[in-house]
Amino acid sequence: MTLDLDTARRLIAGTRSAAHERGLKPLTVVVLDAGGHVVAAEREDGSSAKRFEIAHGKAYGAVSMGLGSRALMDRAEQQPYFIAAVTSAVGGSLVPVPGGVLVRDGDGTLLGAVGVTGDTSDNDEAAAVAGIGAAGLTAQPAA
Repeated sequence: MTLDLDTARRLIAGTRSAAHERGLKPLTVVVLDAGGHVVAAEREDGSSAKRFEIAHGKAYGAVSMGLGSRALMDRAEQQPYFIAAVTSAVGGSLVPVPGGVLVRDGDGTLLGAVGVTGDTSDNDEAAAVAGIGAAGLTAQPAA
């Protein structure tokens, strides 16, 4: 299975639905395939400027390192020079805070990542995890 446009749209719809149920602030959601390419993105009305870049950085960091962005945050706290070097290596597109969640199929194959921003990082991550589950896929928010 690959992460195609229809799947990406289901991931975004599920994420937004979960956010609305929780009363979260307006979100921006970016879905990347396993190669780090943008498959789909949506910015809700009221989501502030530069949110695409933040959501992309959460997802891109996750898919680049094979770790959810929560795990990258933990790594940044323990090894800040390493994360700074990786950020440079990936062209600056790494945001090491919760909200970048890996997407896997039922066999554990990496399909891509979802990046969410707009509310608190913990809420962004929770919405992504719920959206991934709603699409029938497996979320990997941490290690």
